[in-house]
Amino acid sequence: MEYVINGLLVIGTFFLMEGVAWFTHKYIMHGLLWSWHRSHHVKHPHRLERNDLFALVFSIPSIALIVIGYEFTQLNWLRFVGFGIMGYGAFYFIFHDLIVHRRIKIPFKAKSTYMKRIMHAHYVHHETHTREGAEAFGFLYAPKKYEKK
Repeated sequence: MEYVINGLLVIGTFFLMEGVAWFTHKYIMHGLLWSWHRSHHVKHPHRLERNDLFALVFSIPSIALIVIGYEFTQLNWLRFVGFGIMGYGAFYFIFHDLIVHRRIKIPFKAKSTYMKRIMHAHYVHHETHTREGAEAFGFLYAPKKYEKK
């Protein structure tokens, strides 16, 4: 039973992170920390961008929860929350940096309706180069309205 609970903690945290990412993207990245995120909405010749600092910031709670979960046996469930955050970060990296933005050149052509929809939503998001007016703030979920006809 413990394995089931731990697995549910990882999976539940993973899915909860989409809401956290949406909120953070809309209200923090396009708000208070636009000075970091702006680098992601403009064309530039650099391999890295200031926006990449968010990956470091988001890794801190994951690492902290995993360490606390291993160090304090009564809080061992926290490590599974940390693994859920880490899993979301890995999927985000694969989807956002590799598949959508091709920061590392890999051969990939979207075939599924789901992949086409989330990629299209992300491209719609990038049509806006300013702090205001953007839409589609999710990373692994996009409403059906972003399906290309």
